[in-house]
Amino acid sequence: MNRVVHFEIHAINSDRMQAFYQSVFGWDIKDLGPAMGNYRIIDTGKDESGARWTGINGGLTPRHGEGPKGGEPVNAFVCTITVADIDETLKKIESAGGTVATDKMEVPGVGHLAYRKDPEGNIFGVLQPVTV
Repeated sequence: MNRVVHFEIHAINSDRMQAFYQSVFGWDIKDLGPAMGNYRIIDTGKDESGARWTGINGGLTPRHGEGPKGGEPVNAFVCTITVADIDETLKKIESAGGTVATDKMEVPGVGHLAYRKDPEGNIFGVLQPVTV
């Protein structure tokens, strides 16, 4: 099966975006430096729970062009991050400068899902899966 193996977050202010994702999700992010175009590797951690929702790692890359102004339709893949407590995560997102893209909703048989925007307007999902 063809699987997604890497994601990228585009940022104008990479330091601010690194701080946002580290504070909300606890990801380990390392800057590869000017020789690599200031690309940053994102390690989202290990999934040792055995859940069917397994993760991937990614990168934080300088944005080429303007960021979203707001109100545009989604024009990229949206990544969704599994969390243990969606309500606590939504509070962390707000405290770190994120905003609401959609209200929290229940997806039958899947869990509770919400979409948010990071400080540069990139949309991502957070999912608290149902426990079996």
